[in-house]
Amino acid sequence: MPDFPIIDAHVHLWDPQHFRMSWLDNNELLNKRYSVEEYREHTKNINVEAMVYLEVGLAPHYAILEPRWVLERAKEDPRIQGIVAAAPLEYGEQVRAYLKELVSFGPLIKGIRRITQGDPPPFCLQPSFIKGTQILSELGLTCDLCINHTQLANTIELVRQCPKTQFIVDHIAKPNIKEHVLEPWRKEMKEMAALPNVICKLSGVPTEADRANWTEADLKPYVSHVLEVFGEDRVVFGGDWPVALLATTYERWVKTVDALTAHLSPAARKKIFAENARRFYRLQKA
Repeated sequence: MPDFPIIDAHVHLWDPQHFRMSWLDNNELLNKRYSVEEYREHTKNINVEAMVYLEVGLAPHYAILEPRWVLERAKEDPRIQGIVAAAPLEYGEQVRAYLKELVSFGPLIKGIRRITQGDPPPFCLQPSFIKGTQILSELGLTCDLCINHTQLANTIELVRQCPKTQFIVDHIAKPNIKEHVLEPWRKEMKEMAALPNVICKLSGVPTEADRANWTEADLKPYVSHVLEVFGEDRVVFGGDWPVALLATTYERWVKTVDALTAHLSPAARKKIFAENARRFYRLQKA
């Protein structure tokens, strides 16, 4: 376990009784409240000094209400130091008014995530989507990329066309770990890492493996590759709680990342577990 405070750069909180979340239907494990109180219980043995909230795929009509709800949760737990909200980037220039409204909520609004993992691969290369993504940099907002490995090539082109926008790849682009498939994910992640305006998040990795039977050895080739191509300054830790409960406890995931980074220097490990997230999401100093 890390012997220093960590920053969790990927936390979800929700209450299905408050917001409509259709993707939780029929999911007995996740279709219940996971809010600040539950997060504290699941992380009680880990020194989490700050966290970044990631939007949770609410029904579209609720999206603009989500950050306001999270701001109330931040009053309950001031460790919530950043919010990555949902926004329809595919609206192009028309998304500007929406983004300005989000920014008006205050300094905790750090970035945007428009999940594209369920869309056909060329979706993110629509001219309007590219324009909406470019606008983010004008408002000082980052962009979380939630994709699967089949969408990497097109997403690389999106990043190339938005050089002023700062990107972070969630869940190491969801490779097919369950079947131990490395290519072309490995090659394309190297191409992604060659772009200077993108970093990578070590989150959601066990969920892409055999959820009931994964081992540290199953994850190692993927985590090691991310560390190699992005380097110690461009990788951040994320818990992906509570979605990660489908495959792991919070504590087991922290211990796994700790073990897979044990060969690095203490300074490098502090970057991955805390400092890189603080810099990317512009979090306040502890």
